[in-house]
Amino acid sequence: MSIRFDGKVAIVTGAGAGLGREHALAFAARGAKVVVNDFGGGRDGSGGSSEAALAVVDEIRAAGGTAIANGANVADFAQVEAMVAQTIEAFGRVDILVNNAGILRDKSFAKMDVADFRSVLDVHLMGSMHCTKAVWETMREQKYGRIVMTTSAAGLYGNFGQANYGAAKMALVGLMNVLHQEGIKNNIKVNTIAPIAATRMTAELLPEAALQAIRPERVTPGVLFLCSEDAPSRVVLSAGGGSFAAATMVETAPCHIADAELSPEAIAGRFAEISDWSTASAYAEAGQEVGRFIEVALKSARA
Repeated sequence: MSIRFDGKVAIVTGAGAGLGREHALAFAARGAKVVVNDFGGGRDGSGGSSEAALAVVDEIRAAGGTAIANGANVADFAQVEAMVAQTIEAFGRVDILVNNAGILRDKSFAKMDVADFRSVLDVHLMGSMHCTKAVWETMREQKYGRIVMTTSAAGLYGNFGQANYGAAKMALVGLMNVLHQEGIKNNIKVNTIAPIAATRMTAELLPEAALQAIRPERVTPGVLFLCSEDAPSRVVLSAGGGSFAAATMVETAPCHIADAELSPEAIAGRFAEISDWSTASAYAEAGQEVGRFIEVALKSARA
């Protein structure tokens, strides 16, 4: 099976360097027309320049591909709407959106300014929402769309000094879960990549040998798979160094405590049973979990 994107149009945000650049180059190499979006700011989101996006466009065109540059700040919905309008004017459609743009403002929670918390959410969470909202109706009308969010181990599992980043990244998994349900009837598939890669965001954190092992191009094939014709939907794909794993939320089986015993002490006494991960399973949607708790409660009432 060969995965190609001939005739497809892809928007990749934060595509001037690192992971986004690799994603954009790879889509173009496999036939997609690519919109290379990059605000051109620093790692903390400051500044702004179109040079990085234009350089990637030049690379794509030199290799025989088709691409245009866009400098929209994803945190600004009006700029994002203009980017999508530019895309449709240039190429007539939007098939693929990779929400990759991001910034870092790392500090311990005690030292973190509220402004630094909000700015990271504005780019990662609101930026991804803005871009997705701007393409959503087009994809619905086409009855085709592939959207990838970008999460992180910092959100899935936690990382000291990244309360803002972790909160934004975990929120994107929740956004994926809902958009999967709302989009699947129109063949819009929504997935999330959790990359481990050497970028300007990780350059100061790891030794050179580790950075070489997790070069960003070893993540990109996972993104292309999640955007393919036969892609799954509602998948969190962890990717790094050429290795891939699926991540999901699971929950232990409900442990019912009768009203006569219901108390914090009863929960403490049975917490080993409540947290027995051998009983864990995943739910396809929220109603399944709610229904299971109601079923257990009604069954216990009848007993």
